[in-house]
Amino acid sequence: MPAKTNFVIAIDGFSSCGKSTVAKALAKELNFVFIDSGAMYRAVTLYFLRKNIDFSNLKEVDSALSKIQIDFVPNGSNTEIHLNGTDVSAEIRQMYVSEQVSEVAAIKAVRVAMVAQQQLLGARRNIVMDGRDIGTTVFPDADLKLFMTADPEIRAQRRFIELQAKGEHTTMEEVRANLSHRDLIDSTREESPLRQADDALVIDNSNLSQEEQLNLVIAKYQAIKLQNA
Repeated sequence: MPAKTNFVIAIDGFSSCGKSTVAKALAKELNFVFIDSGAMYRAVTLYFLRKNIDFSNLKEVDSALSKIQIDFVPNGSNTEIHLNGTDVSAEIRQMYVSEQVSEVAAIKAVRVAMVAQQQLLGARRNIVMDGRDIGTTVFPDADLKLFMTADPEIRAQRRFIELQAKGEHTTMEEVRANLSHRDLIDSTREESPLRQADDALVIDNSNLSQEEQLNLVIAKYQAIKLQNA
C-alpha cells in the first residue's frame, strides 16, 4: 500500500458551535479543501421533502438515494452545494430543512450512502471536514480531530442571529427547541451517533473569538506536522 500523503482534519460537534466557521477559515489558511458533511445531509433532506419521501419507508428512501448526486462547486472564495446540478446552498439552511435534517441523518441507509461519498472526497486530498461523526466513523484515522462545543444558550443566540440576518421569521423559543431536538437525535441515534473521539482536541468556544479558536487549531496542526516531520 502506498504511503499516505494527504492530511485529514476532522471537526465534530453540536449544532451551531461554529464548526463550519472554523473549518472554512482553517481550509483557507492551510489551502485545504473544505467539505461540509452536514450540508450533504441537508441536501438529502431537501430532496426528500421536495419529493414527499416517507422517511419510514426504507424502499422509498433507497430509491430516492439512488437519484441523488451532491457536489461541492467552488465559486470565488465560496463553495456552493449542488443537488443534482442545482445550487441549493441557501435553501438547505432554511428552518423547514433544519427541522427535519436530524431525522433524515439518523436513517442508516442515508448515513451509509453519505459516508461512502465523504470517504471518496477525502481519499487523496488535504481536507477539512466537519459534521457529527467525521472523527469517529468517516475518518477514524484522521490526522487531527477536533470536537466543538459551546453553552446551549450561546448556541441558540448565534443561530437566531444567523436566521434573522437571512430574513427568516422565527423566535428564540423555536430555535432553542430545534437545537435541543437535534442534539437529542444526533447523540442517541443508533447509526454513527455524535460523540467525542477519544483523541479529539475539545474546544469550548462559548467565550472564544473566531480568531482565537483558529489560532488554537493552527497551533495544534503545526505541532502535529513538526512531530511527523
